[in-house]
Amino acid sequence: MRPTGALHLGHYHGALKNWVRLQSEMECYYFVADWHALTTHYESREVIEKNVYEMVIDWLAAGLDPQQCTIFLQSRLPEHAELFTLLAMGTPLGWLERVPTYKDQQEKLKDKDLATYGFLGYPLLQAADILIYKAKYVPVGEDQASHVELTREAARRFNHLYGREIDAEARIQASLAKLPKDSAKRFEKSRKAFQETGDAKAQEGALGYIAQAPELDAQDRERLEGYFKGTGKIILPEPQALLTEASRLPGLDGAKMSKSYNNAIAIREEKSSLEHKVRRMPTDPARVKRTDAGNPERCPVWEFHKVYSNEATRQWVTQGCKSAGIGCLECKQPVIDGILAEQQPMLARAEPYIANPKIVREIVDAGTERARVTARETMREVREAMGLNY
Repeated sequence: MRPTGALHLGHYHGALKNWVRLQSEMECYYFVADWHALTTHYESREVIEKNVYEMVIDWLAAGLDPQQCTIFLQSRLPEHAELFTLLAMGTPLGWLERVPTYKDQQEKLKDKDLATYGFLGYPLLQAADILIYKAKYVPVGEDQASHVELTREAARRFNHLYGREIDAEARIQASLAKLPKDSAKRFEKSRKAFQETGDAKAQEGALGYIAQAPELDAQDRERLEGYFKGTGKIILPEPQALLTEASRLPGLDGAKMSKSYNNAIAIREEKSSLEHKVRRMPTDPARVKRTDAGNPERCPVWEFHKVYSNEATRQWVTQGCKSAGIGCLECKQPVIDGILAEQQPMLARAEPYIANPKIVREIVDAGTERARVTARETMREVREAMGLNY
């Protein structure tokens, strides 16, 4: 996430809640994208440091556990910038210009000068962030799926350009020579069938065979798999988008929740401020007077009931609103109670980190060092593939 301000409940329901679930299912890397923040806030350097550590506290409050996942700072790992630079050498300009969010963000942020290389190139920096950890999955909403596809294209192009070993043909023949002659012939026949017609059955049989062939070592298997597919060695694996459910929580006015729209509730919003904000929420415009009947489907408060209220409360709201049996302030109280109940464990988890900020920095430092080990190993392989290991 980019550290551009305090996180709100939209962030929690849209991403963080899913991050917390994933940390117990997979090996997860979560990082503060402070370089990405500079692509649009390069003139606001004074707020970034404060935002970085406030955001990490919000992550910890939401339930991220540094014992289960790796939390780190992007800018502490120059390997990200190095891979970004090396990927840029072979990435066509048109790929970046056609990313849907490029022109969209320029339209939305007209008050900022975004005619910069950093802004144009940030999807490729994103690709480097992902590929350097050889990620299998990237949890994103549908609006970010195009960025994962660009990452896959960047990996594919890199592997195509640099995946072939020096003396590749001789090495392939040497690996094939380890197989029984009949098996090697069948492998070649399957390879031609796959590359000419896309025969999936031929691919499954041939790759299944070399994966089990006792005559081959790991390097032989990887070499022959690349030869079969026509891709060469896979240095940077292509990740998959792990689509997450879109956030069901809008802003207080029914639009997308955003700090810049002044319609957000912070993850650590004070109780009095939270109550004030919810009580001032707009409701169904048809309910001018207390005695006017309304329709929950036309009311922004109803969207909060979908997230925070149980079925019995939602039925009470529907019946009371349509019959004018309850007033809008009565309708809003269960929402206030639901948000406060959700916030209590978050506020309790945040307390020790607010009291002792040094703990937060230690968590980030430890996570950064863990991430560095993986990033350095990937960059060693990348430099070797590009002939930069002299």
